[in-house]
Amino acid sequence: MKRDWQVILNLFASSSRLQKKRAYLTIAAIAWGTVAILLLLAFGEGLKRQMDKNRRSTGENLAVMWPDVTTKPWKGLPAGRPIRLRIDDLAFIRDRMPELKAVHGEVVSWRTAITYGRKTVNGRVIGTNFVYGEDRKHYPQAGGRFFGPEDEINRRRVVFLGNEMAKDIFGDEPPVGKTLLINNAPYTVIGVMQKKTQMGMYGGPDSNHAVIPITTFRAQFGRERLNNLVIETNRPEEMKPELKKLNAVLGPKYGYDPTDDRALATWDMVKSAQTTSNILIGIQIFLGIVGALTLLIGGVGVANIMYAVVKERTREIGVKMALGARRRWIIMPFVLEAVVYTLIGGALGITIANVLVALTTFIPIENNKVMSFLGRPTLSPQIGIITSLILCVIGLLAGYFPARRAASVDPAATLRYE
Repeated sequence: MKRDWQVILNLFASSSRLQKKRAYLTIAAIAWGTVAILLLLAFGEGLKRQMDKNRRSTGENLAVMWPDVTTKPWKGLPAGRPIRLRIDDLAFIRDRMPELKAVHGEVVSWRTAITYGRKTVNGRVIGTNFVYGEDRKHYPQAGGRFFGPEDEINRRRVVFLGNEMAKDIFGDEPPVGKTLLINNAPYTVIGVMQKKTQMGMYGGPDSNHAVIPITTFRAQFGRERLNNLVIETNRPEEMKPELKKLNAVLGPKYGYDPTDDRALATWDMVKSAQTTSNILIGIQIFLGIVGALTLLIGGVGVANIMYAVVKERTREIGVKMALGARRRWIIMPFVLEAVVYTLIGGALGITIANVLVALTTFIPIENNKVMSFLGRPTLSPQIGIITSLILCVIGLLAGYFPARRAASVDPAATLRYE
């Protein structure tokens, strides 16, 4: 066995020295295909991660409900009746559904006058509960905070600003600690939201609103009806049964059929997240297929080159077989040649792809709308493993079939081969 491998390696080395140009072209073809598949998969992975981050920026495991009308009659009451939740329903729901991670309500005042000095803007002001900050990923910039339970209980006039609204009102001046007027009532700015890219939203981007405690909002604006009710579950799979239970809790109170899931219009973010995830997986599969086909074309090129080598060396192969060369001495040098060229080309392609992906890290993403949505190309270990396996398979196939043809040559027929 050791002697067989010595012979095989000697035959492979002599063939490689004689056909350097062919080796370079083969390696270049595989390297190009490898770069193509890795870049396509890297862009797909970057898109997946960025869109998942953008989706999570609105919140996770949430469902948003807003007023709608009933679609089923109930206990003699007709369909088509409006259902309007109130602020007091929040405590009602928390008492009856303690398993929920969080419940918060939102009362919205549109085009509200917000004044600082001589600057006045008309913006969206939301009155909500303190859990809103964590639920909706309203993380404060350095030096600020979101309002807490004490602010809500004591109806403090504090306001948390979206980053775009803060810039519009204060410009380059630090907002935290400053006093502004909301409908002529003084509020202290306690925090500004960190910049984030949102893929899903309701009522407008978070960067363009102001948030105050719901108790303060009710005291100033005198409103009791909720614009939105938001619940958060601990795990995604809990959302569907919890939405059914919520209707079972609110149905008897408001006089609608608990099975009428349209009495409150609902955006189930868990369901939307699953749909988005499936779409992104589909995009990745498509890009992977395109890249694999590109690499396969390189493999076909390698196979064609090996077939040409077999044809070119038909007389030589026949003479070797006539002199007693073993079958593996004929097959293995061709297989080894194809596999080595494929792996060298693959390694070169992986190196080039890593360099190109690394160069994209120098592209600023903060103020680049395209990059902030599509994300940076990312090469994951899984992508490298899959590409390596594809390269190995292509190398084996590209060498095996030409080698099998070489081993089936009739020594007598090769003497007449031109």
